[in-house]
Amino acid sequence: MRHQRAVKHLNRTSSHRKAMSRNMVASLFEHGRIETTKEKAKFVRGFAERLITLAKKGDLHARRRAISLLQDRKICVEGKQVDTVIGKLFKEIGPRFTDRQGGYTRIIKLPYRRIGDNGQIAVLELVGDETTTATVAAPVVAEATVDAPAEAAAT
Repeated sequence: MRHQRAVKHLNRTSSHRKAMSRNMVASLFEHGRIETTKEKAKFVRGFAERLITLAKKGDLHARRRAISLLQDRKICVEGKQVDTVIGKLFKEIGPRFTDRQGGYTRIIKLPYRRIGDNGQIAVLELVGDETTTATVAAPVVAEATVDAPAEAAAT
């Protein structure tokens, strides 16, 4: 029995969960938003918010703790290294949330499900990226099925 065991396992081993959360949070900080399942987004949100809180402190000890929790992955654009994830976290993301006391991320559930296993898809994004929220839309297939009956009725 799993009494008083609060960790979501997500059908993975502990090392796989740790690596998955590191990779997902690094991608979130690099791109500003990620698209994943609702359960994974809820699992990763707390880890991301803890790292942003460390970035708000901005001192050397906080930077070293963030490096130990989240490996320092390189950010490359067109084959050239631009920055690292920790550098972007402490230079851009941390100062952006200095006035905010928490709730640095948002989860938006998308209206469609994954084809393979019917998993609920969600977008995990940093708050304040209003430009990326507008790009979240239903798939084009759903729009085509809605328009087809209207055209048939008109003829």
